[in-house]
Amino acid sequence: VELGLRGRIVLESGGMRRRSLLMRKVQCVSDSNTGDVLLDESLKHIRDTKPDETVQTWIEYLSGETWNPMKLKYQLRNVRERLAKNLVEKGVCTTEKQNYVLFDMTTHPLVNSTIKQRLVKRVQESVLSRWTNDPQRMDRRMLALLYLAHASDVLENAFAPLSDDDYEVAMRRMRELLELDFEAEAAKDGANEMFWASIAAFSK
Repeated sequence: VELGLRGRIVLESGGMRRRSLLMRKVQCVSDSNTGDVLLDESLKHIRDTKPDETVQTWIEYLSGETWNPMKLKYQLRNVRERLAKNLVEKGVCTTEKQNYVLFDMTTHPLVNSTIKQRLVKRVQESVLSRWTNDPQRMDRRMLALLYLAHASDVLENAFAPLSDDDYEVAMRRMRELLELDFEAEAAKDGANEMFWASIAAFSK
């Protein structure tokens, strides 16, 4: 999602037959550094891989979800650990060792609840007071966060503190977003096809 929003990757042309978003291949159009190590590693993999792959395939490769031994070289190493380390360095989480009888496990409990509360408030507002009734006018990163939080089964946690009425409105509007025709949204003027292809892949 982020590489698409930053204009580093695009979808190949849909052609005369307008192939679906998930059938089209991802192409690198700029390999300039983003300033984020994980994004830059992902971009390098996409740039160097021939033939090109689809959005769904890249999500599987880069998240470590592929079981294809021929594609292991595309997997980012220790993604969760590196993301957690980043949050620790920013003071959002800390690092602790938890003992589970036979082994120790590293955990990263939240220490800065203010940042979490601020993010939850923004998520809530995006489907309540800041609702635009038009996904093309919504902030792209917030829209992506809504879809990805839903795909990860954590969105309801953000809506849980709401009043019954607001909760019902928030859930109804989220259903509207989930029921969108992503192909149609991607075809609108000014739409980012890469963004909608990523959302379609996560919403399958």
